[in-house]
Amino acid sequence: MNGSERGERLQVMLSAEELRAVDEFRYRHKIPSRAAAVRELLQIGLSGSVTDGDGRKSSEYGLFGRGANSHSAGE
Repeated sequence: MNGSERGERLQVMLSAEELRAVDEFRYRHKIPSRAAAVRELLQIGLSGSVTDGDGRKSSEYGLFGRGANSHSAGE
């Protein structure tokens, strides 16, 4: 499937801090949309090194650690 044949929708919940980071990346690189920025970040991430899952919950993955502004604050 090439890039013009996007047939799947992926919903991702981001904290305000994570969304700001995506937007900053988008504007810094003059990317036309958030979706395009996320696809570019996925491409970058998939081409880099990744550690295997270690039993963490989905809520424990993120750009930023737990804290007042984190998506997992209050847990």
